[in-house]
Amino acid sequence: MKEALVQLRRDLPLAAITYVDVYSVKYSLFQHPEKYGFEDPLVSCCGYGGKYKQSAAVGCGGTIEVNGTQLFVDSCERPFASVTWDGIHYTEAANKFVFNKISTGAFSDPPLPLKMACNRKELN
Repeated sequence: MKEALVQLRRDLPLAAITYVDVYSVKYSLFQHPEKYGFEDPLVSCCGYGGKYKQSAAVGCGGTIEVNGTQLFVDSCERPFASVTWDGIHYTEAANKFVFNKISTGAFSDPPLPLKMACNRKELN
């Protein structure tokens, strides 16, 4: 990937190409959730079923019958501490964490904070 990026920059010298390593940011969130104020990253905030609150049979906002009783699948009480919303999508809190990390430029090549990258002057 790095070699392809270098070649792309050579081929398109007037293009502003920034590589962002989102994988590393998200991986750190799953490896050390408590370090960042999150709980078990595999447990969904809004879901039903099993250890991880995930089921293909019913999604967030749906209903499911369990032992003759209709249950409404609602969100968790602490969405700000959850990484995954429904087992597929990230929560707003997790997305904010990822944005805050990548906007510093620490996970980018070149390592430019987003504020600097967005204030570029147009070419004449």
